[in-house]
Amino acid sequence: MEAVKKIELNKIVKIILIAGIGTLLLTISAKIKIPFYPVPMTMQTFVVLFLGITLGSKIGLLTVSLYLLEGIYGLPVFAGTPEKGIGFIYFTGPTMGYLLGFLVAVYFAGSFKYEKGLVNSLIKLIFSVSFIYIIGMAWLGFLIGWEKPIFKLGAQPFLLAELFKILLLLFLVPNLLRLKKFLKII
Repeated sequence: MEAVKKIELNKIVKIILIAGIGTLLLTISAKIKIPFYPVPMTMQTFVVLFLGITLGSKIGLLTVSLYLLEGIYGLPVFAGTPEKGIGFIYFTGPTMGYLLGFLVAVYFAGSFKYEKGLVNSLIKLIFSVSFIYIIGMAWLGFLIGWEKPIFKLGAQPFLLAELFKILLLLFLVPNLLRLKKFLKII
């Protein structure tokens, strides 16, 4: 009985450590802006899908939830913080829908199997990331008004960069699946 408790405790510690590293990756991906057309690109959505693929839906969801809680608590983990403010006030700003979309995207990216070829994986990744934009644009429309060009403001400038990130992930999937097996947490 004691050995079982020790194994469970080791698994919990491993999950917490991996989730902490995942939130660090998300924070770094939010802070680095890569010059891209028509707007600079961060790698947050890439990391969200990466976490889903490598950690699975449950631990990926835990990791992204922890990241969001860190930001809500006031840690400068989001893109644009601390210079634009930190904590709950920043979280409830124009990007809240996109941040909440991370939860749905990581869940779906972690739920899918990626063994059936490039086109199948491409569709799964596009499906997963689409929730970031759907929820993000819904919140943006609620916040600034539906009479504004929501798609043009909230998605169109980012689509080319998103395609680049999805294609990059697509070719990394075999390595990410090996990493998932190496981590052995699911």
